[in-house]
Amino acid sequence: MSNEPTIKSMNDSTITLTLDIQRLDETLGEHDSVPDDSQFQHWTLKALTSAKYVQPDAEVSLTLVDTAEITRLNREYRHKNDPTNVLSFPADLPEGVDVPLLGDIIICPAVVMHEAGEQHKSIEAHWAHMTVHGILHLLGFDHIIEHDAHVMEALEIAIMKDLGYDNPYEQD
Repeated sequence: MSNEPTIKSMNDSTITLTLDIQRLDETLGEHDSVPDDSQFQHWTLKALTSAKYVQPDAEVSLTLVDTAEITRLNREYRHKNDPTNVLSFPADLPEGVDVPLLGDIIICPAVVMHEAGEQHKSIEAHWAHMTVHGILHLLGFDHIIEHDAHVMEALEIAIMKDLGYDNPYEQD
C-alpha cells in the first residue's frame, strides 16, 4: 500500500474539485473495503453541491489513518482519548488569501468498518456517510447545538438519499 498522495481533479460543471487522498493506514490490505478515489470524489462533490457551495474550485485533503493515529488526533484536538470515525479540520486561511482550500478530513478505516458491522449498515454506505459528514463540517455545519444538529442531519439524510443510500441515522 503506497502512502503517496493521490491528487485528482474532477469537474461536475459547477465545481472543480481537487481531492488529495493519502492512505497512511499501514494495516490496510488489498482485501479491505476501502473506497476507491472515484467514490470519494463522487461523494465529496455531491456534498459540496447539495450544501450550496458556490465557489468554482474546491481543494480537500482526505487522509486514511490507523486507530492509534485517530486516537492521538482525537485526544489532541477534542480531548477524547478514544478512536473516532472522522475528524475534520477546516482551513483557517488569513484574510485576503484567495485559495480554494476547504481543509482536511481524517478517516479511520478500522472504525468505519467496525461501526458499519455494529450498526448493520453496508460498509460502502457508511464510508459515504463519513465522507459527507466530514465535508459538511469543513463547510461550517456542526451538531453540537440541537438545532444545528437537526439542520446538518437533514442535509446528510438528503445527500445520502441522492446518492442512493438509506437514512444513516436509522438503525435496523
